[in-house]
Amino acid sequence: MDDLTQLIYELNGHVATLTMNAPPVNALTRTLNDELTLALDRISEMDEVRAVVLTGAGKVFCAGADLKGRASVIKGPGDLPAHSRRTRECFHAIRECAKPVVCAINGAALGSGVAMAASSDILVASERASLGLPEVDVGLLGGCRHAMRLFSHSRLRRMALTGMRVPGAELYRLGIVEACVAPEELMATAMEIAQSIASKSPVSTRMGKHTLNVIEDMSLRDGYRYEQDMTAQIGKTDDAKEAQRAFAEKRAPVFTGR
Repeated sequence: MDDLTQLIYELNGHVATLTMNAPPVNALTRTLNDELTLALDRISEMDEVRAVVLTGAGKVFCAGADLKGRASVIKGPGDLPAHSRRTRECFHAIRECAKPVVCAINGAALGSGVAMAASSDILVASERASLGLPEVDVGLLGGCRHAMRLFSHSRLRRMALTGMRVPGAELYRLGIVEACVAPEELMATAMEIAQSIASKSPVSTRMGKHTLNVIEDMSLRDGYRYEQDMTAQIGKTDDAKEAQRAFAEKRAPVFTGR
């Protein structure tokens, strides 16, 4: 990952940390957008990585789209659709990453930042964190469709139509994040969750995340049937057999990812 310039990649055990580093507010620049997509696609095929922590450097998680750099990206016909497509794929790269993504929201996550959080698997927040859709103040729309996966009908529309921000403590009260902790405890909390995921069978967590993504928009009958089919497939893996042996023998399993 030496070719990344606005994204810091670190590997600790089987957990990869991706830290957005585009000062001053980690706006989603063209560079950061493309590097996030690239890094997550690579991680999907890296056996040494079993879980990911996504966070931001400094006091802001992500301030949203890079409005200042928009002119340099959109210059002529076709540029806007291409830019919109790249942005969509960045969020889908988080959701479709084969490895579970824990989002550590260190500060304000606005617009695109909300879409990143909503595309992640598990969310934890700092007491300084907040989620907001401020695009109404500049005559635009933000990640409302992504935010619908997190917020209720009324709260989402209030956010989109007034620009209000929801602070970390309220996110926790609403059940949107798993924890709201002091800033200095955020990464340790996120890492604890990620390491717990990484301790499980990588084939099970990979297939499990894929299944959860697929059944999210299915009916109850079709979704559960798909889940049952995937359970049968997971049960045939070496890791599943090892997990069952370890359980019977009262020892820690040794997973191979097969």
